[in-house]
Amino acid sequence: MVQVDLNCDLGESFGNYKLGNDESILPLITSANVACGFHAGDQHVMNETVKLAVQHDVHIGAHPGFQDLIGFGRRNIDVTPEEVYDLVIYQLGALSGFCKIHQTKIHHVKPHGALYQMGAKDPVIADAIVKAVKDFDDQLLFVGLSNSELIESCKRHNLTYKSEVFADRAYEDNGQLVSRKKEGALIKDTNQAVAQVIKMVKESKVMTINGNEIPIEADTICVHGDGQHALDFVQEIIRQFKAEGIEISAMK
Repeated sequence: MVQVDLNCDLGESFGNYKLGNDESILPLITSANVACGFHAGDQHVMNETVKLAVQHDVHIGAHPGFQDLIGFGRRNIDVTPEEVYDLVIYQLGALSGFCKIHQTKIHHVKPHGALYQMGAKDPVIADAIVKAVKDFDDQLLFVGLSNSELIESCKRHNLTYKSEVFADRAYEDNGQLVSRKKEGALIKDTNQAVAQVIKMVKESKVMTINGNEIPIEADTICVHGDGQHALDFVQEIIRQFKAEGIEISAMK
């Protein structure tokens, strides 16, 4: 049976601002990427998200991003490799503290937003992110965009990685995600999203925004927790995966 992990970016509420539907999504997924307070989340939300993940036996991942609440961490920032290294270490430390009090550990790391996208394209940024993760804990799994510089950096640094694909995002011909600024970047139709992930998992291929088929490796599937249709996507993925003989199983 084909196996694949199902992850979701969660813990992105902040203070009085409620974002996403974590309580409904967490019981359905196998891995949660928890915001670490820079692009979203706060100390209370981090604590509650870790506690809820433990209750549902969901693997906890750190989701470090740029310190940009207004832009939700999705705006590119001119940073040095040293700054990237430090911001990743800082956020891993914050989340690990909450994991400790709930008698669990960080299982994986997945960068967020612009940090993720910049690392996917720039080997210098990728190396800074990956080196920070390895220095913090070389037993952590690293989650990065399939066929990207993040994956190549993990190979160079001998860090175990998992290739990530997206249910709710369109792809360029070079395997990068289509910029959110472009028409068609976000997939809002549930059937389209599910059909895309089934093709990626079963055929290791994806149709790009230009109508071309490219190879892709799918170890884990992401649904963005802040997406309008996140819960619908997750529920329908689970339903159709059962029909297709695809088992949802946590990353190891």
